[in-house]
Amino acid sequence: MSESEEKSLLYEGKAKKLYSTDDPNVVLVEYKDSFTAFNGEKRAEMSGKGRLNNLISSAIFEYLAKNGVPVHFIERFDELRQLAARVRIFPLEVVVRNITTGSIVKRLGIAEGMKLPRPLLEFYYKDDALGDPLVTEDHALLFEWADETDLKTIKEITFRVNELLKSLFDSIKIVLVDFKLEFGRDNDGKLLLADEISPDTCRFWDALTGDRLDKDRFRKDLGNVLDAYEEIWRRLSRIGK
Repeated sequence: MSESEEKSLLYEGKAKKLYSTDDPNVVLVEYKDSFTAFNGEKRAEMSGKGRLNNLISSAIFEYLAKNGVPVHFIERFDELRQLAARVRIFPLEVVVRNITTGSIVKRLGIAEGMKLPRPLLEFYYKDDALGDPLVTEDHALLFEWADETDLKTIKEITFRVNELLKSLFDSIKIVLVDFKLEFGRDNDGKLLLADEISPDTCRFWDALTGDRLDKDRFRKDLGNVLDAYEEIWRRLSRIGK
């Protein structure tokens, strides 16, 4: 795709912009330098953040695709942008927790840092105005956000992604604590893993020090936010070298 093929802005979210291309089935995804937390209540701009998330997310999608996961990602276009299949996103966020932290600790009054005996999968309704509330599979079915086949496929892919990502990050001494996924359906009706997979959407802890290497550094004012993202990319980029 050439620069001239970038068309109109289709959508601008908190972390990305989506542009049309000459191919109606393909979009150009541009990563922004914006940080947001608490449903947009906390905001900041940090130069270089978009580049890092694009590089990290592209590498992870490539890894998942090579391992048979159906993804919307096509290829990295440059340091800020990637090409992806145009999809209609399900109004559901899928969260997997391997270790307790974040909202579940506050919601249930449980201890932080508990290693769960098996992955916990949760669904959240995608609506910033409502604070992305926790929902059940019955909510998704009754309000027709997804059907039974969709949910079965989403769960199967999600658990597969969890195993693949745990293996990947174990190899570079990083603990995959939890993460969020989104799914969509392309113009041919195929269900695909979509959005991004980055330190914005995952919690990563250094396996040796326990240091946070993700957006919690921004949420909790821990400092050195971009250094953490850079460390994730440094380790990922050295795999196989």
